[in-house]
Amino acid sequence: MLNKIGAIARLVATLLAIIAAFVAIPAVNVGLVLVVLGLIAGLAYDGEESMRLFLVVLVLPFVGKALGTIPAVGGQLSAVATNLALAAAGVAAMVIARRVFDNSKNDVTGLTGK
Repeated sequence: MLNKIGAIARLVATLLAIIAAFVAIPAVNVGLVLVVLGLIAGLAYDGEESMRLFLVVLVLPFVGKALGTIPAVGGQLSAVATNLALAAAGVAAMVIARRVFDNSKNDVTGLTGK
């Protein structure tokens, strides 16, 4: 069930990232919505793939900057990359938070001997 919710959140975030780059959405903080959707998607993210995720978070802003130099559509393509980076950062934040929680839980369990 959690995997399905994560997949839906990831899909909605991707669609919103693309649509918001081309169409202004009034009265909606798109960045906040993308990060929240990323956090939800991060609940279902496999920790084994975290290095790829962190690489995406680091590289997408540079890709957006490069795409921004394309005449006529560069601004929109740059916005898509920036929006996707926001969603990916939300996923990464959740993966890191889960990792910290698991480490802390293991530390406490190790101290109590249970």
